[in-house]
Amino acid sequence: MKIPIIAGLAELSKAYDGFILDIWGVVHQGGDAYGEALDCIAHLSAAGKRVVFLSNAPRRARKVADILEHKGISPALYDAVLSSGEAARLAFEAGSEAALKNLGRRYFPLATPGDDDLLHGLDYAPSATLAEADFLLAIGLSEERPSLAAHEALLGEAASRGLTMVCVNPDREVIRLGTRELCAGALAQAYEQMGGAVAYVGKPHPLVYRLALEMLGISQRARVLAVGDGLETDISGAGAAGIDALLVTGGLLAEELGVSRLQAPEPDILAEICRAAKQSPSAAIPALSW
Repeated sequence: MKIPIIAGLAELSKAYDGFILDIWGVVHQGGDAYGEALDCIAHLSAAGKRVVFLSNAPRRARKVADILEHKGISPALYDAVLSSGEAARLAFEAGSEAALKNLGRRYFPLATPGDDDLLHGLDYAPSATLAEADFLLAIGLSEERPSLAAHEALLGEAASRGLTMVCVNPDREVIRLGTRELCAGALAQAYEQMGGAVAYVGKPHPLVYRLALEMLGISQRARVLAVGDGLETDISGAGAAGIDALLVTGGLLAEELGVSRLQAPEPDILAEICRAAKQSPSAAIPALSW
């Protein structure tokens, strides 16, 4: 397996009309937006390319858009934002996804207070106790339960009752300012290991790609490129959706590759990591840059 390593997106841009861009690890990593990413997005906009940001953020898309604008990415530079949280809300509202039907109307949120408003305004209500809940809504870890161990008893009880967990962030971890943090995907993995059933919304699962492609409005999937730093999410999901994928190596994989954020990896090491993950990105790039 040989994966081309490019220096900038300009090398590939003419081959594509639309771009599905990951955010965390590509545009920023919990702090300020990367300067080279801002410049690249501005070039895409100036070239008339269509851009949709696709994030596994377990919150409404408007909140993600506000964060992007705060980091210097004006709505004028892109066409849409889709978060896994927004996709989940749309699916609950429409009743369009088989895995989310017939769950019941009361959910027990696994979330930080204030970050659990995903279904507010719909015909669903949070439950204060697990005993009254029909399903789990996994948004993320919290100060009350900051570790997997702190969730063990609760998840064990939920699994024994046969409750489905709806995981609205399939990421198992992110790197925030250099420190790895667990996400809702880690809770889902632990729950599955206990025998619990999980319904996922977010990358790499099909719903978010279907919605993102509708937002792009480009019928030819060969003219769409997904960009992300997660082999198990961004690259896997793009492949399943039938679109090309560009792997950003300076994000989640930087430590494993032994590189700094802007440093190109050794081709053989990159190829081995991708081979082990059974993923074949169309190309790789150290960071999102023009």
